[in-house]
Amino acid sequence: FSEEDSKIKFNGNVKVSIGDLKVVVESADVNVTNDQKLDTATFYDKPYAVEVNANKKREVKANILQVSLINKTVRAEGNAQSVITEGNTPIVVINADEQEYDTKSNVMVANGSVEIQYKDIQTLSDKAVIIADPKGGLKKIDLVGNARVKQEQNTSEGHHFIYNPITEEMSVSGNTKTIAITEDGKKLTIHSDFQQYNKKQNSYVGNGHVKIWFDEYYAQGPKVSVFPNPQTGKPNEVYFIGRSKIVQTDKDIIADKIKMTLDPKDFEAE
Repeated sequence: FSEEDSKIKFNGNVKVSIGDLKVVVESADVNVTNDQKLDTATFYDKPYAVEVNANKKREVKANILQVSLINKTVRAEGNAQSVITEGNTPIVVINADEQEYDTKSNVMVANGSVEIQYKDIQTLSDKAVIIADPKGGLKKIDLVGNARVKQEQNTSEGHHFIYNPITEEMSVSGNTKTIAITEDGKKLTIHSDFQQYNKKQNSYVGNGHVKIWFDEYYAQGPKVSVFPNPQTGKPNEVYFIGRSKIVQTDKDIIADKIKMTLDPKDFEAE
């Protein structure tokens, strides 16, 4: 115990239990408040922490780990990684410069070069807020700043993403761009102010300054909906609503409604 620093210091094969959280490390210290209460525990030299809840396990690794014994928060600094495993299968892996997890509200905030792998979805962003349920399942993923999401061959970019793992719906705002791959491997590029994606239906909705490129087609309008081919699940029908325009080589057609079919390639203007 250091009277000058108001710290209790531990060295060598340190094992700490804080509720369901277990930490294993070589060295640690704990701040002591003026009224002799334990405050913040700091773990050094790449500690390992694990929390088991039902059949889900949360593992945290970092250069330094800080646990507030009063506020019940866990802060990981330097090459921070969190892994949530269900059974023996990792369902989400989060890498970032820093991560902070509130064990009471089940909210994690990650900052700096955030990378998330959730099932078949990969994300990159400056910041992420992940909300879990009390059993460790994901309820919401919120990405902010230079965000990018990749699912199989499709990618989306924007300033702010919100993904609901329960409904499998994703919305993105702020200079959004999506590149979807069609059945024959061609790119369908969608630019708009706001986009919404339904993973179960593999459908897109775009609002605000919508622009679409496909092969030699270019189209623009206030709102668009993109639906897949029922047999292949790939994007195939594009509907513009509101005063829209489609351009094909030397033809410009303006109409209130435009329907584009990608395979076979065709369009109708009404």
